[in-house]
Amino acid sequence: MALQPSLRPTIIAGAHDAPHTLDIFLDYVCPFSAKISLAIDNVLKPLVDVGGLYYGKVKVIMRLQVQPWHATSTYTHEAGLAVVRAAPEQFWTFSLALFKQQGEFFDGPSSNMTPLQIREKLANIAAQVITEEQLVMFKDLLKLKPSPNGGIGVTDDLKYTIKFARQNGVHVSPTVLWDGLIANQISSSWGEKEWSDFLAKNVVV
Repeated sequence: MALQPSLRPTIIAGAHDAPHTLDIFLDYVCPFSAKISLAIDNVLKPLVDVGGLYYGKVKVIMRLQVQPWHATSTYTHEAGLAVVRAAPEQFWTFSLALFKQQGEFFDGPSSNMTPLQIREKLANIAAQVITEEQLVMFKDLLKLKPSPNGGIGVTDDLKYTIKFARQNGVHVSPTVLWDGLIANQISSSWGEKEWSDFLAKNVVV
């Protein structure tokens, strides 16, 4: 499926020109998204990255899926998009780190935090995986613009990701599309056998 050029770092596995595409819609504060992120890292990436059985045949795109019933979802996805801009090669590493610490952004733990405090906590996670120079850019991208309702440096990217999900009927995470069609059978509980069987059945190149 189409991908805005500035978001190419969200291709997290496989060759960028691979003919088959897995679009995996994930929310940073969704426990099931965190669960499937481990399968992506431990199962899918070895299969589709260099040296894998399906390298050159399948690519994996992480689609950022804001779920507004999670109060901090917007802030966490802004952070992911800021890493895409400031340290594109570290996007997936940052995503894994944020999934690992997602509990800090659940409704209860974050209920008394201001937006600035939430963004500072996200910056602390980013600092674990990006350079000091990149961190400066990351923080700048998350600063409010001068106008009263102008958003931040990655608001346009955030709008794109939300519009993309809406027009494709994606409502919850994780949702997985195979070559543009929702594959409802794919589950966050899938392990090596299920993913291997799926790819063996569906890869035709």
